[in-house]
Amino acid sequence: MYQKIALAIAFSPRMEALISETKRLVQLFDSELILIHIGKKTDELEAKLDEIIRKTELDSFKTKLIWKEGKPVKMIMQACKEENVDLLIAGALKREGLLTYYMGSVGRKIIRKAPCSVLTLIEPKLDSTVFEKIVINGTQLEITPHVIAMGIDFSKIINAEQVHILNEIKMYGLQMGTASEDSEEEASQTRRELVQHEMKYVEDILEKIELGNVRPNIKVTGGRWAVELARFCEKIDADLLVVGDDHKLNFFDRIFPHDLEDLLSTLPCNLLIVKN
Repeated sequence: MYQKIALAIAFSPRMEALISETKRLVQLFDSELILIHIGKKTDELEAKLDEIIRKTELDSFKTKLIWKEGKPVKMIMQACKEENVDLLIAGALKREGLLTYYMGSVGRKIIRKAPCSVLTLIEPKLDSTVFEKIVINGTQLEITPHVIAMGIDFSKIINAEQVHILNEIKMYGLQMGTASEDSEEEASQTRRELVQHEMKYVEDILEKIELGNVRPNIKVTGGRWAVELARFCEKIDADLLVVGDDHKLNFFDRIFPHDLEDLLSTLPCNLLIVKN
């Protein structure tokens, strides 16, 4: 699924945990590993990194180190393109004393500009995170069939226990669909039909995918998808949320807060952003 996985490393207290998490994924996906550090290469930093690599027992034959100097985002993107990276792993920071998580400007730019999929880990652990509960965004978008397929493949490889696909009814569609109804019973029937339509959208996608042992639970909700996704992930204590990003920013995206930005400001759990 991922032939090359990259990890952007900074010499922070969490670096060893991030490398440990990445090592597990590299082994699961049988990938090559690219470690990218943006900054001046010194004997001290090189020795420190060598020590962590030995400690975490990375496969030296399948691990490549890249040192670059320059603007972090630009250099990381350049390295990913040069190495044809499939998946870039990055960490997010937990805001001290609060229950929400946030990403700095570098993290947001990496997610937006990365030429490959990005996995953001909010609490990397030395003994590795177990992704037992996965939520996949099933909202009708051009990229959604690809997102669901990648989410299912990821779930199969890591042997997830629960996989949920959350679809939504657009509020304006629901309001338009029920506005002309004369009775509450007619409005309820219209709502049921809209829910069935969204369920069938996901079911049609799943029919074309080899599910293996994965048995997805399809759920339809109403409201803004970023809010509903975050709320659902918190409700079931999800380990990973899978969404798509097709790079299609339009005029309105530049004016109003984008849903993906809303999601990043309150990360409910680890986040996998799938790109074409």
